[in-house]
Amino acid sequence: MPTPPPDFDKSNGLLPAIVQDAVTGKVLMLGYMNAEAYQKTISERVVTFFSRSKNRLWTKGETSGHFLHVTDVLVDCDRDTVLVKARPQGPTCHTGADTCFDESNASNVLFIEHLKQVIKSRKNASPESSYTAKLFAKGINKIAQKVGEEAVELVIEAKDDNKELFLGEAADLLFHYLVLLEAKSIDLNEVIDVLRRRHK
Repeated sequence: MPTPPPDFDKSNGLLPAIVQDAVTGKVLMLGYMNAEAYQKTISERVVTFFSRSKNRLWTKGETSGHFLHVTDVLVDCDRDTVLVKARPQGPTCHTGADTCFDESNASNVLFIEHLKQVIKSRKNASPESSYTAKLFAKGINKIAQKVGEEAVELVIEAKDDNKELFLGEAADLLFHYLVLLEAKSIDLNEVIDVLRRRHK
């Protein structure tokens, strides 16, 4: 549970709860929670609101099957707004739209943040535990070599018209590039900062 917890004594026991896609960062919807809905959301890891129109607890997806699976719950500095990060199981809006603001929710860019954390967690792990840990154990030269190999393979696939093979090589290159950055103790955001400065 987040610390400190929400202050449900404000606003007659109902607080706004913003739901954000944990992967894309898109705001999916806004609902309201009372203390019971909040606790149910925390314990069952599925977003539950208090429906003001039905005057009862309402689990998002209970009729449509489009549940919002909770990954994290945050409380703002005034303790009167809840932010729920979740993975949507289908479209969020009852209209069939990805979000209740009629925005597309197709981007997976924030998955890179998750992947970075996985790579970081394996930096000092046992080499027998995963391919990534084994790569780290072999040292910077081997990691850099793998990046070079994957880059060459991507160039080769770029000359052909097999999209599936090209995407596979592109994914391999991106993964090994992230491993190389972690091996050098450089965050991807530092690279992005360089790009942003060049863009000015």
